[in-house]
Formats: sequence, C-alpha cells, structure tokens
Amino acid sequence: MFEKKDDIYSIGLVAKLINEHPETLRVWEKNNLIKPDRSSYQRKYSNEDIKRLKFIKYLLLEKKLNIAGVKQVIEMYSCWYVDNCEGGAKGNAKEKINRHKPCWKRENTFCLVLKDKSEWCNGCNIKKKCSNCGQSENC
Repeated sequence: MFEKKDDIYSIGLVAKLINEHPETLRVWEKNNLIKPDRSSYQRKYSNEDIKRLKFIKYLLLEKKLNIAGVKQVIEMYSCWYVDNCEGGAKGNAKEKINRHKPCWKRENTFCLVLKDKSEWCNGCNIKKKCSNCGQSENC
C-alpha cells in the first residue's frame, strides 16, 4: 500500500492512518518536523511523509520527547527530507550500526555509524547525482 512516491493523501486520511488529530499534524508542520507538499492550500502527504509522521509519533510517545526534543533528534538525520533514502541496516549488518539511533525510514533498523561527517553527504546517492550540490534543499 505504501510503495508509491505520489503525494496522494489528504491531512484527514493521514490523521486517521496514524491515529492523530489533523490539528496535531498542523502543529508538527508549524514546528518544521514535517513538510508536506501543497496543492493550492491543501496539504498532500506522501508515503515518505507517513513514515516520518510515524517516527515523530514514536519519539513523542515511546521516547517521551517534547517537540523541541524531536526537532533535535531529526536534525541528526541528514536524510530526513530525502524521499529516496534507502533506510537503515538490521542489527546483524556487516557495517557498524548505531543501536542508539533507530532509522526513521524502516522499523527495526538502525542508522549506520559514520566514520566522519563527510560521509553524511558524500555517500548519499542524491549528492552523487546532484549538479547543484549545496545550492538546493535536497543537496
């Protein structure tokens, strides 16, 4: 059900899918936790946005963070607004993983341990394809 990349979900439907009030989603957007596309004045949520919302909800409910805490956590994810991020690695991965940093993209996976900050972008497929790196929001 959630494999297409099209922005096709309204705020009402997404609120029902994640069991939240639509106003809660507006508050999260106002605090820059999520950036749904807009068609005129109507918010349109993608499948990636739904995954982000579920992770935000996990941080709020399971980890007991407030919105400021959630903002700090998602700032550590260089791929937060990247739609084609492949996600994390499972616990038995060959690469080193950070068991304290669950991947927002796929449940039961963790982010890889980076050797240095340059790997945040240099290993990213988006940067490899981007000709305007550093000049746009996604690069």
